[in-house]
Amino acid sequence: MATVKTIARIFSVRQDRPDLLMAQAAAFTRQVPMMYLVLLVNAFALAATHFKSAPLSLTVGGPICLTLICVWRMVGWMRLRHHGFDAARAGKMLRGTVVAAGGLSVCFSAWSLSLYPYGDAYQQSHVAFYMAITVIACIFSLMHLRAAALVVTLVVLGPMALFFGLSGKPVFAAISVNVVVVAAVMIVILLIHYREFSDLVASRSALIEKAAQAQQLSDENDRLANLDSLTGLPNRRRFFAELDAHVARARRYDRSLLVGVIDLDGFKPINDAFGHATGDRLLTEVGRRLEAFGAPPLFAARLGGDEFGLIIDAHLTPDAVRALGRDLCDLLRAPYRLPGVTAQVGGSVGFCAFPAGGQTSEQLFERADYALYHAKQNLKGTAVVFDERHEADIRELSRVEQALRRANLESELHIHFQPIVDTSAKRTVAFEALARWSSPELGDVPPGVFIDAAERSGQIVEITRILVAKALSAVRSWPMDMRVSINLSARDIASMESVARLVDIVQESQVAPHRIDFEITETAIVCDFDQARAALMTFHALGVRTALDDFGTGHSSLSHVRLLPLDKLKIDASFIADIDHHAASEDIVKTVLQLCRNLRIDCVVEGVETEDQLDKVMSLGGVVMQGYHFARPMPASSVATYLSEEAAIAIAHNGVRPTAAQRAARLWFDEDGLQGLG
Repeated sequence: MATVKTIARIFSVRQDRPDLLMAQAAAFTRQVPMMYLVLLVNAFALAATHFKSAPLSLTVGGPICLTLICVWRMVGWMRLRHHGFDAARAGKMLRGTVVAAGGLSVCFSAWSLSLYPYGDAYQQSHVAFYMAITVIACIFSLMHLRAAALVVTLVVLGPMALFFGLSGKPVFAAISVNVVVVAAVMIVILLIHYREFSDLVASRSALIEKAAQAQQLSDENDRLANLDSLTGLPNRRRFFAELDAHVARARRYDRSLLVGVIDLDGFKPINDAFGHATGDRLLTEVGRRLEAFGAPPLFAARLGGDEFGLIIDAHLTPDAVRALGRDLCDLLRAPYRLPGVTAQVGGSVGFCAFPAGGQTSEQLFERADYALYHAKQNLKGTAVVFDERHEADIRELSRVEQALRRANLESELHIHFQPIVDTSAKRTVAFEALARWSSPELGDVPPGVFIDAAERSGQIVEITRILVAKALSAVRSWPMDMRVSINLSARDIASMESVARLVDIVQESQVAPHRIDFEITETAIVCDFDQARAALMTFHALGVRTALDDFGTGHSSLSHVRLLPLDKLKIDASFIADIDHHAASEDIVKTVLQLCRNLRIDCVVEGVETEDQLDKVMSLGGVVMQGYHFARPMPASSVATYLSEEAAIAIAHNGVRPTAAQRAARLWFDEDGLQGLG
């Protein structure tokens, strides 16, 4: 039974190896047509040698019938080569080949042996030669399909050996022995070759499978390398690759495109208040909304944090861009219903169009980012399109940055001081140090301009150190009870190394730390709350007081005020500017003043410029203030004069003894030989 199964397996076409079927069929599309061509050429040659001696039915009819069958099979294999095939079709053709091999072997053998009686010795030898040489050619042509080759060998060479071996002619008997020996050797070679061919196909299939797995892994790695794992959007790397491709295509086909940068407004307070898990869900929802935004179609990517990039491959009019910006801002402003909380954030957008706004992907992104910066600073929650005004601003900013890099900051930077007044005591209790820059190239540069340029270029840390040292140098000549308030940027407290350097400057100044206030903005807290808290704790350990500047305009929360070691809040001037005719501003100022009293920390009201504003703030409980109503910022050389004049006015109006600070100021001026006052 096992022998029967083995024989059946040898003479069958394997269906469990699609790769082998495909390889066999691919080989046969080239070899089988050549085999049939050899068969027909040899058959017609044999018929020609017997044309005069054998009947026409054998010399003409037989070859024609065999030719029709062979041509039909040839056409089938040639069509398979040109039209392609799959494993099922290949298996069907191969099974048909095995059947055809048996049938045609019988036909060709019977036809050639039927010519034998009609020929002389030479013609009979031709029959033997034809059968032997033709079957060898067929075996070699069919060697990739073991079953077909074996069928041909057995069907042709078996009868041939018997026929010529029993012919009674020694030469033919010898030929039959030779043919049997050759056939045996060929069968062994055939089996070896078929096994090696099968193993080679299996090995190649394994290699192809491994290559496919490697390619799949590579594709997956590439996908992950270009995908933001949180939102599922393309990441920063993919965004810039797409931007390069879009710009190249737009340039080639003279088309327009729009680049956008989105930054969420109010995301960090939500992230801090409700945890990173809620923040992550919010960002995921933002990504989903951007993906679903379909008019016009856009490519959206997460650039990092709460910043997203957009590429819009469409020509849009300025009005259409503004409408698109409004739609995007409305989309981002809609409430986010998350597990346990309904959050609401906004989004500011900066746009830059190609080719009007920039010619390269770098220019487009930088200018879209600048438009975003402009939106965040001036029109938060809206979209801003980069235009000629922004181009002029960038050129000016670049000019300032370059001048800053070339500047001798030690000699060009100086300080102006603005008094901070205790209205109940009617005297100055501190001065705020304000940076000024007189550039040999640019002249006097407004603080907002060069501080902004220094922030963007990274020079702000160096500038702060110089200004702190200069401010403390001036303070050494002031009365001992006079304080100084110095502004720090987010970068100044971004690392403990920067904080340590400021501590060193304070210690080297010989000014008592308790006379110094370091002011930080709400932005500095939002950037990295933990680092900001560590920095303020370090200043407190030194004895320096800390203040939160521009309170109410940023994103700090009451929890920040509670957790930070703050000594003072400064109410931003924007709330004072319209306090006379804006009830909400009045309520905010009143609330913050009450908050400071409850927390037992100081409160300074900034921006008091008129008598009416002064009266209003005082009626709300405000005591310590600063603004143009009291004095404009003054150079360091004018501080002593200001204090002396203030002391004289206090004596003249109140008939009271001057304070220690006022007396010290007057004595200091008298000792310098200046005209005494009062």
